[in-house]
Amino acid sequence: MLFICLFFTAVSLAEILLGDNGAIVIAHPEQVDAGRPFLVRLTSDQAFDRIRVNWMDQDFVPSVSQWNGYHVAIVMLGSDVLTVKPGPQAIIVRAWSGGKETVWDRSVRILERTYPRQELSLPSKMVTPPAGVLERIKAERTRTQAAKQTWSDQRLWRLPFHRPVAGKFTSVYGLQRVLNGKPKDPHRGVDFRAPTGTAVEAVADGRVILAESHYYAGNSIYIDHGNGVISLYFHLSQFDVSQGDIVKRGQIIGRSGCTGRATGPHLHLSVSVQGQLVDPVPLFENTSDQLLQ
Repeated sequence: MLFICLFFTAVSLAEILLGDNGAIVIAHPEQVDAGRPFLVRLTSDQAFDRIRVNWMDQDFVPSVSQWNGYHVAIVMLGSDVLTVKPGPQAIIVRAWSGGKETVWDRSVRILERTYPRQELSLPSKMVTPPAGVLERIKAERTRTQAAKQTWSDQRLWRLPFHRPVAGKFTSVYGLQRVLNGKPKDPHRGVDFRAPTGTAVEAVADGRVILAESHYYAGNSIYIDHGNGVISLYFHLSQFDVSQGDIVKRGQIIGRSGCTGRATGPHLHLSVSVQGQLVDPVPLFENTSDQLLQ
């Protein structure tokens, strides 16, 4: 089976199981940098009854598509620089085909990564919010946490992602920020150069699940791209979509700005993968095959 052999040579770790129900190939990287997203792919010449992937003690059920007569399931996983610890991380994949279950009990090694440091001086209210807005911040955090945990059954994203603006990166993922001398959470996204009013475009097909103003992030849009992948756009000056809207890859969803805690106009983009805020850059620079390595 030429197709199976190509899968085996294209990734750093692949396993072919042959049985009464045909061949199943599982592929994923052996190790990834902290914060870097990656893919797990299952390929079979027989239909799957069901698939379940466990990563960081959470279960996910990826959708299955067909390609050249094969049944293919892809799930995106990753770790968050805020909470991840270097070392092996268990990944358990279960697949049912023809009423029979196959289990892979594997691990992916998370590699330590060094991030740059940035010191900023900001107005005190941008670092320590006044008491009057604490309830607002708490309520916003509840809604955004729920949005990042959204799971929808149909995978709508494809790689590489579409760039939301043409401007270059001005701040990287994992940046260790010190505000007014106080260490804060690392930067869990990337910033793009984008003068106020620059059109901001969706990175992939999806559905708008939040479009509202937040104390820190300013005018924000969250888009669900399916199977646990959510894109987040911050500091917008204008909304061009509303909650519930269906959007297409490359569609204008808003305009860049300087709302919320921002020192100048730009676009902040984060990507949540199964609730983990990962480095978005590899998603713009790599194909699906490359994120299996």
